[in-house]
Amino acid sequence: MSNTLIPIQIIENRIFVVRDQKVMIDRDLAELYGVKTYRLNEAVKRNIERFPEEFLFQLNDNEKNELIAICDRFKNLVHSTSNPYAFTEHGVAMLSSVLNSKQAVAINIQLDYLNELHKPDKVGFR
Repeated sequence: MSNTLIPIQIIENRIFVVRDQKVMIDRDLAELYGVKTYRLNEAVKRNIERFPEEFLFQLNDNEKNELIAICDRFKNLVHSTSNPYAFTEHGVAMLSSVLNSKQAVAINIQLDYLNELHKPDKVGFR
């Protein structure tokens, strides 16, 4: 993907609720950031101290199967021996610092803006 804005609908369609948390899956984030999934995961593993459990967790088999069932773009995970990683809002924010690219920073700013749009205002209304 280029260094341009991504339509909000595309980003929103890549947000899932897993373990009662809004998350994005490593494959989707890699696509948005313009890197291969294994490179994204390598960067995370090299900087694992920046990703506590509240930022990142690996899906279990049941969660992976549910993801495959509800989203066709993950159908190639059926035969994968490793389960994808899920990044919470904080984990997504941390990714831009470990990927260290202009595109990662631009996407992170857009994701942060999108997150602000979906937060209730001070009196509890949108």
